[in-house]
Amino acid sequence: MSEVQVRSSANVRVIALSLVLLAAGGTFALTMGARQSMGLFLGNLNTSTGLGLASISLAFAFGQLWWGLTQPFAGLVADRYGSGRVLAAGAALVALGTILTPHMTSTGGLIFAIGVLAAGGAGMAGPSVLMGATMRLVPASRRGIATGIVNAGGSFGQFVFAPIAQQITAAAGWVAAMHSLGAFALLALPAAFVLRGSSAHAHAAAGTAPPQSAGAAVRQALGDANFLMLSAGFFVCGFHVAFIATHLPGVVAACQLPPALGAWSLAVIGLFNIVGSFSMGWAVGRWRMKSLLSMVYAARALAVLVFVFAPKTEAVLLVFAAVIGLTYLSTVPPTAGLVAKFYGASHMGLLFGIVMLAHQIGGFLGAWLGGKAFEWTGSYDWMWYADIVLAVGASLINLPIRERPVAARAAA
Repeated sequence: MSEVQVRSSANVRVIALSLVLLAAGGTFALTMGARQSMGLFLGNLNTSTGLGLASISLAFAFGQLWWGLTQPFAGLVADRYGSGRVLAAGAALVALGTILTPHMTSTGGLIFAIGVLAAGGAGMAGPSVLMGATMRLVPASRRGIATGIVNAGGSFGQFVFAPIAQQITAAAGWVAAMHSLGAFALLALPAAFVLRGSSAHAHAAAGTAPPQSAGAAVRQALGDANFLMLSAGFFVCGFHVAFIATHLPGVVAACQLPPALGAWSLAVIGLFNIVGSFSMGWAVGRWRMKSLLSMVYAARALAVLVFVFAPKTEAVLLVFAAVIGLTYLSTVPPTAGLVAKFYGASHMGLLFGIVMLAHQIGGFLGAWLGGKAFEWTGSYDWMWYADIVLAVGASLINLPIRERPVAARAAA
């Protein structure tokens, strides 16, 4: 092959890789941007419906749980039949649920719109399917940085859409803002074509068979203490992320700070999580992933501890948002990397979906208990204390993980 042909082939591979990362990161930006901005409308929904903070928090909490429950099944379908169909259906459901939310007047209606439609769609177009497609389409040597880029897409969505939602609310009202977020989600539809295909198709094209069935892969993972410890740490991550995404605007209000600071705090979290995600994607290929996870959870514990005892000023809240942003979703690249390292890419969507389910069970508790704690005590203090204890526990539980492929561990 001539030098020109080699160079041309390399350029084609770079373009294909860039297109995959743009499609996956862009989809995550649109779905995560819509989901993570929903907490801005908590007060508006409460005023409009009169249902009370706890009832509305229940709808958000159910959304956290349902987002997790859909991911193993979405990952299974994507692994077997292709990511494209799953992603397209997910984007459409996010749009429908977000647009319908302002028109719901009961707890059941909010659970259906926020919890079933929008959250379920975001789960179908969420990390398990996106990371599974990325692992399948990206060379093994690039997977660490690729997952960091895709994960940064979700952070970019939060950074962009929270201020946009706030500006539309100021100009045209919160209903128009929610309708706009729903319409933005439809921009993810073209990405479904780029990310089409499945692990089953890849094995068929290569003339090979998957190393094991989906059921056998799940049984193997659930019997692996390393997988369970990884999932337990990710449960804590979900608790933190959902509590902050849902209730940070409420924390701003409780501290009697300007309401716009809630949107800017969420945007700062998203901005700094882009830095955290890229940094973690780079670090995954250089250090032990379990050590990186332990470090991230320890940093969260320290950040919350300092915030609890610091004066609640605008500057303190924005600095806290920046520090939390560095650790916010930077747990995803090493967690996804460990799942792929343990079991390979054949059932990545399904197995990472199970880890995401643990994350979202924690998310359910973080979103729901945040509202209950405020109703019971009139403040969020006990939630911050729980955050600190859980973060320390997550830091410790990741340390014993044996960071080797399961086949190598079995042979040893």
